[in-house]
Amino acid sequence: MIAHFDIDAFYASVAQRDDPTLRGKPLAIAGSSRRAVVLTASYEARPFGVRSAIPLFLARERCPQLIVRPPDFHRYRDVSRQVFAILSRGERAVEALSLDEAFVDVKSADLDEAVTFAQTVRATVRSEVGLTISAGVASGKMVAKIASDNAKPDGLAFVPPGTEAEYLAPMPVSRLWGVGPKTQSRLEERGLTTIGDLARLDDAEVAGTFGRWGLELRDLARGLDRRTVDPEERTRSVSSEETFEYDLSSLDDMCAVLRSLACDVASRLQAHGLRGRTVGIKIKLSDFAIKNRQEQLSEETDDADTIEAAALRCLDRASPLPRAVRLLGVRVAGISEEPPRQMSLLR
Repeated sequence: MIAHFDIDAFYASVAQRDDPTLRGKPLAIAGSSRRAVVLTASYEARPFGVRSAIPLFLARERCPQLIVRPPDFHRYRDVSRQVFAILSRGERAVEALSLDEAFVDVKSADLDEAVTFAQTVRATVRSEVGLTISAGVASGKMVAKIASDNAKPDGLAFVPPGTEAEYLAPMPVSRLWGVGPKTQSRLEERGLTTIGDLARLDDAEVAGTFGRWGLELRDLARGLDRRTVDPEERTRSVSSEETFEYDLSSLDDMCAVLRSLACDVASRLQAHGLRGRTVGIKIKLSDFAIKNRQEQLSEETDDADTIEAAALRCLDRASPLPRAVRLLGVRVAGISEEPPRQMSLLR
């Protein structure tokens, strides 16, 4: 069995834990520049339409009473280390997805033992760290993550082995890993609106429509996921990307998204004590053409502003773009785990 854990509204929850006056109030974590985007919104802010990755000015329009606090990545890194230390107890394999999210190999094929483990982790995180963490338990990684998402906030969901396909069947196809807005549209054009619709297709129908990849997607729809929990080996790069519900054509919007992605990459680098010298961006256009740009820095960094500035220079070199953008990504490579050198005075 595999458990998926996800700290609820991580950045906002840390702020509310550390400042009790923020509890129960709509809160957003964001920078202060004119291009600032929401990094995390508290659950109190979400009914107003405030969510991560939207511009801060829009969040303020939707929720005039919104409280905004700046991010504190050093604090998040420390809290993340506390939580991951709890996940690792018992020498279990832990696969980190981000500062606040991970898969854990329960080391048992018994559902009751796995659920008990997840309950223990949730109680320990609450008592020792002061945060709530949601969990999903299943025989495969994708179903465990979906169960965890369905349990939010502060919940636990489990899917008994053999019931995965039944559990997934009524959900929209967009819940499957690998199904973005474009693929969702292709599926829906063929009358495949739920995961169950896709799961019922035979080999010829799937292969004829989507090729070999379709067979893998159909397996996931049936709850067949053979991927194991893979503890991180030596990290060669750290990246973050976002596929948009609607293609972007505004350069200001693209800059705002790159800022959010740079912050995410920086926080993950800091959480694992890593720095990188190469910063690159990935741009996927509306016709699925991909442009990549990168640059070498004079020294390794894990600083969000430095990564953002390099990413924006890469975007400038790629402009003007011939078509609207459906995906943006930021990547830091040339990873070093050596102790940081003294930074130069010229930034």
